[in-house]
Amino acid sequence: MKKSILVLVFLIGGLANAQSVSLEVKVTGFKNDTGKVRVGLYNSEFSFLKTIYKSQAVAIKNETANVIFSDLPKGEYAISLYHDENNNGILDKNMFGIPSEDYAASNQAKGVMGPPKYTDAKFTINTNSKINIILNN
Repeated sequence: MKKSILVLVFLIGGLANAQSVSLEVKVTGFKNDTGKVRVGLYNSEFSFLKTIYKSQAVAIKNETANVIFSDLPKGEYAISLYHDENNNGILDKNMFGIPSEDYAASNQAKGVMGPPKYTDAKFTINTNSKINIILNN
């Protein structure tokens, strides 16, 4: 009986693992290696730029950064990121609310008189995937 339960647990665990994917994000276009890149992964239109599903802050090397999100359910996502050059953990803005640090979104989505829309930034992953994002300089 214990063997049967163990086998069932391993099968369920293997099935759950087979349903998850990884996403590698390569970010280029940095002016320097100062600070970190902060990457937010969003899993719905309603949470986009409000509630981050997963996030990472990584060092920049040779004006490039690589971020890997593992164990993601297959589905639709969008990414927003910025170069936190002064490493203070926030996207700095000028007195008009315009970002003063470089930023970007997946699909190179850009906003018109505001942030990009989820519908422009979204992408679907069903297998392990890689995307490239270039900072808006």
